[in-house]
Parts: sequence; structure tokens; C-alpha cells
Amino acid sequence: MKILLLGGAGQLGVELQYAFADIGQVYAPTRESLDVGGLFEVSKCIDLYQPDIILNAAAYTAVDKAEEEVDSAMLINASLPSLLAKKTSERGAILIHYSSDYVYPGTGNNPWTEESNVGPLSVYGRSKLAGDESVLSSHCRHWVFRTSWVYAAHGNNFMRTMLRLGLKHDSLRVVNDQIGAPTPAKLIAQVTSEAIRQQIPTGLYHLTAGGSTSWHGFAQAIFRHAISNGIALKIDPGNVEGISTQDYPTPARRPLNSRLSSQKLETELGLSLPAWDSQLILTLNELLEKKYPNASSGSDILSDA
Repeated sequence: MKILLLGGAGQLGVELQYAFADIGQVYAPTRESLDVGGLFEVSKCIDLYQPDIILNAAAYTAVDKAEEEVDSAMLINASLPSLLAKKTSERGAILIHYSSDYVYPGTGNNPWTEESNVGPLSVYGRSKLAGDESVLSSHCRHWVFRTSWVYAAHGNNFMRTMLRLGLKHDSLRVVNDQIGAPTPAKLIAQVTSEAIRQQIPTGLYHLTAGGSTSWHGFAQAIFRHAISNGIALKIDPGNVEGISTQDYPTPARRPLNSRLSSQKLETELGLSLPAWDSQLILTLNELLEKKYPNASSGSDILSDA
């Protein structure tokens, strides 16, 4: 089976390469060899490679910049998925596309389901929703996975940012009224590959770790686990102050409620997705083992992984 992976250098893309290695031959072109913003080139690549599965992990994720770079966000997040849906439909192939909690309005306290009304608050959210709708309304065989708060042991993400800041500062202020489920890219990739192996019904699914927390709670958990692993942080978890979204204004509005119910996916797969805090421990341990197995300080976290 031939698999074309777009966005292979990103957090999710790296994990997908591992997760799908035993499913088929994965071709993940680099940014230098294929610009995913060049739709003609992407189309040509598909025609030449003739994949059986396309994994679309490519995305414009600069949420705040998207408020000004509307065309760029729409190109990658909306026009690219539309093209991929068309090409996979022509070939009778499979398209796997990833989306975001930002397509929902962020109100209330209940988890969003796949049937919930959408209502993005930002350009980024609108661009992701446009991409979803293109895929979901297409005639291709597709799976769309909406997830939230993605991070990994590699790349740029909240976990690694907090560790860098925790090495430098003895106190921090982190938003405490945005609620969601931190979800490792590795978990997303592993569950995706299992969904393909089981051939669950096509369509839209939510895919997040279990439970929920705030960014403030996530930051405190990161620091606690790092310290328990012998990392000499400057900050104490108790010195992380919780602040409201209003106290930390950003160009793009963030949803306050990013809870996503993964019950539909769990039912189809016959499993329960693991809790976010247990996944944090695994991901942080992966980072520490890669950087320095016998950690006594955290200086190496500052370098790229």
C-alpha cells in the first residue's frame, strides 16, 4: 500500500511516519521538495506517486498571524483539503484529514460532539472548518479527525515552551479559563493507524486524550512531572498564577470550551482513550530520554529535539 503524507516534518507528521510504517510505504516529501501551498505541484505529486492513502497533516497553525494572513490560512487549511478530496475521489483512494477544536464556538461547559453546531471565532477556525466541509461533502472515502491542544516530545509546542520558561523564571502567569484536553501527537497517530486497521466507518470523529484541564493546570502538571524526573527548574508549580483570557489578549479569539467528546471513536474502536495526564508523563519521559537519559539539569531542553 502506498501512503502519501503531507506535513511530514510537523509534530503529527513525524509520529504518523512511525505509526504507518507497517501499514504501507510512506512517502513524506520535505518542504523543499514539495510546497503544499502550490496546489498544482501537489496535484502533480499525487498523479506521479498514485497513493492508496493520503494523510493530510499539513496545516497553517499560526493562529494569531492568520488574522492578517487570511489568504495563506485559507490556502493551506481550506483549498488544500478540497484539492486532496477531489484527487482521492478520482483515484478511489482514502483521505485522512486532521482538524481542530477551533471550529466550535467555545461556549458552555459540555464536551462538543460530532453533531454539535460549529461556530469558529477566528480566521484560523474558519479556515479549518472550510477544509473540513470540503472533505466531508466530497465523494472520496475519508476520515476527518478533530483534535485539540496537540504537543509532542519534538517540535514547538506548549510543553516544551513551558519547560524553557520554567528554567528561566521563578514565576509565570498562565490562562486558567480555557479548558481542553492536551493530546500528544503520538496518541493521535497511533489511534489513526488503528482506525485504518479496523476499517471503522468513514466520516467525522473527535480524537483527544481523556479528561480535561486548563492551560494553567497543564503547565503545573508539566512542572511537577519535570521536577519529579530530576529536572532542576527555577520555577515551583505553586508559583504559576492563573489568569483569565481577558488578562492575556491575543489577536485571535480562543474558545473557552475546547472539550471534545471522543465517545463515537471509542465505541467504533472498542477502547477508551487514555487520560491526558498519563499521556503527559509518557511524552515528557520521551523528551527526557531523548535529550539526556541521566538528567540532572534541564539546560538541554532549550535546544531543538
